[in-house]
Amino acid sequence: MGNKRSGQVQTTASSGPNRTYIIVGAIIVAFVAGFIALVVIDSRQQAGSSPPGEVETYNVGPAGDHTDADVDYEQTPPTGGEHNPIWQNEGFYDAPIRDENAVHTLEHGAVWITYSPDLPQDQKDQIRQLVEGQTCMVASPHPDLPTPVVASAWGKQLTLESADSPGLEQFVRAYRLGPQTPEVGASCTGGTAETI
Repeated sequence: MGNKRSGQVQTTASSGPNRTYIIVGAIIVAFVAGFIALVVIDSRQQAGSSPPGEVETYNVGPAGDHTDADVDYEQTPPTGGEHNPIWQNEGFYDAPIRDENAVHTLEHGAVWITYSPDLPQDQKDQIRQLVEGQTCMVASPHPDLPTPVVASAWGKQLTLESADSPGLEQFVRAYRLGPQTPEVGASCTGGTAETI
């Protein structure tokens, strides 16, 4: 009987260190799994906020150059340069807006999505959903676009064949109030809502 008890005590005593190893091993595995999950989530977030590879960058000159005159811009639609002293209010427009007012809103950090007037209604609705309720987002039809949809920010532009291209939302995440914004903190409301 005495031997059985000492054998039971030995089994219990030897399971103590094994249990410690199992607990420590489980903690290490959980830590490594958590670290890997954080790295994956961080890389996905960075990929989501980085601009699409097809973005064109333009030298549009210094910000703050105001004029009441019409401006002959190098890009269609323009991405910056001289502009009207009054900015275009954020929002979705069914009619074209003046380039000079929209450029002023770009200077404030807006993304301006221009679309072909004959773009299918379902794609216009997609653009409307992307723009409405968002700070510093403008969308309007524009004549003579190089592609059916064009996204512009100050000095940046992306041409797209469709409103459902993933590059559109990626462009918005990268450039709306982004690092290219000359007048950070300036308003995208309180200007004009006029169309032409």
